[in-house]
Amino acid sequence: MMKLYDDVIKEIYALLSPYPCRKIAAAPKSSWKDAGGGSLVLRGDMAYELGGSGLPAVGGTLLTTESSLVPEDEILLYGKDLGRIQRDTAYARLAFVRVREDCLGEGNALYEEIRRMEYTRYHVFPEGFMMRISAASEREMVRVSRAALVRGLNFQAAGKMFLEAFHRNPGTEAVRLIFMTLPDFPYRELEGLVKRSEQITKAIDHIFKNLTMDCKACSLKQICDEVEGMKELHFGTGNIRN
Repeated sequence: MMKLYDDVIKEIYALLSPYPCRKIAAAPKSSWKDAGGGSLVLRGDMAYELGGSGLPAVGGTLLTTESSLVPEDEILLYGKDLGRIQRDTAYARLAFVRVREDCLGEGNALYEEIRRMEYTRYHVFPEGFMMRISAASEREMVRVSRAALVRGLNFQAAGKMFLEAFHRNPGTEAVRLIFMTLPDFPYRELEGLVKRSEQITKAIDHIFKNLTMDCKACSLKQICDEVEGMKELHFGTGNIRN
């Protein structure tokens, strides 16, 4: 696979590097209840919101084929676990997914596979962990139930359900799942990197629309110039004018 997102993943790792994290052991199989289609948590039943009160709420999924970037399945936590949080807090959830190169396909199939991986988050429903995703504002908030916390809901339980969901795609080899609740992390920089990955995905879609493209007039030119592998996609379509 062309290294479309690898540089962004490396930049995120660099951003994370000064901060301590805890590796959470994932159980062989999730024992937390799947709400099956949506975990509804009413405001009166919630303990707090991750990313609530206007605080940062970042969610992102980035693909790679490099085992050096995603060596194995693991869950990493930066900050407090769910049972130790008392009020609304800043939040981020990142999934770096290592996939088999032969599963990605070419042309529009590549774009569809990338989106399929991203949309995994819409199919994860831990009971008492209600994700509120706004694609328009690129925010991913979570409303956490008081009752679920009493029963022991934590990032290990929710994270294992995410891992299982990603592995339902036969092309998935390993997933590094990162949860963050640190109050003093540079979330704005993280948001910028996640938005950059979305620009890369949009540029891939743009390339495969079978339009004759004048690169000089394209709003995504900077992305194509900077991202390794993007020029290769361009020339593969035959629809390019420098």
